[in-house]
Amino acid sequence: MSIQFILASQSPRRRELLQLLGLPFGIMVANADEDSITHPDPATNVIQTARLKSSTIAKQHNSFPADTLILAADTTVAYQGEMLNKPADETAAYRMLTHLRNTQHEVHTGFVLLEPNTGREWQGVSTAVVTMRPYTDEEIQAYIATGDPFDKAGGYAIQHPEFQPVARLDGCYCNVMGLPICELIVALQQFLDIDLAQFDQLDLTAVSQAHHHYPCPILQTLLS
Repeated sequence: MSIQFILASQSPRRRELLQLLGLPFGIMVANADEDSITHPDPATNVIQTARLKSSTIAKQHNSFPADTLILAADTTVAYQGEMLNKPADETAAYRMLTHLRNTQHEVHTGFVLLEPNTGREWQGVSTAVVTMRPYTDEEIQAYIATGDPFDKAGGYAIQHPEFQPVARLDGCYCNVMGLPICELIVALQQFLDIDLAQFDQLDLTAVSQAHHHYPCPILQTLLS
């Protein structure tokens, strides 16, 4: 099975996650007004934003190779009815991390597969429940000083080796990083009506290792 992805994102984490599949892809950044998406429901908002990104890429070019799929995604943190996206400055990052400390929140990643030559589309959303540990004010300040929070929804990275903010995760680790790879594989199977054996280059070993020992029920189903 031949697939050529166009990843509609400049996120280095989404690029790293997509590389786990071993499938070829290129990158195009969608010049889209994401602020125009104002739906108050976080799960709907991220899907609509991902759709905006994919459709913007499709409109930027007149033709695509026959096996092209545009992949777009968007992630937000939802805490007590508020969507926490990327903090604009240190004050915003400190506020987010203080609110999230020792509490639960949800991480929603919406993703869209778009076949630009036909207009066929797949929409999906992955939701994880994250419990943060009781980190200290000093730890927050030290983490902000690294500069890491400013391109992360909610102002944190689950994978940060020093800060390690998460105490418990119920859901997909890769989703919290920005792209639910296991759910993407399931979506590809259903969207293209194929089975895993037809992905000649697909190796789930790297996908499994990327979950950092957090259990993923979808991954277990794929492995079995």
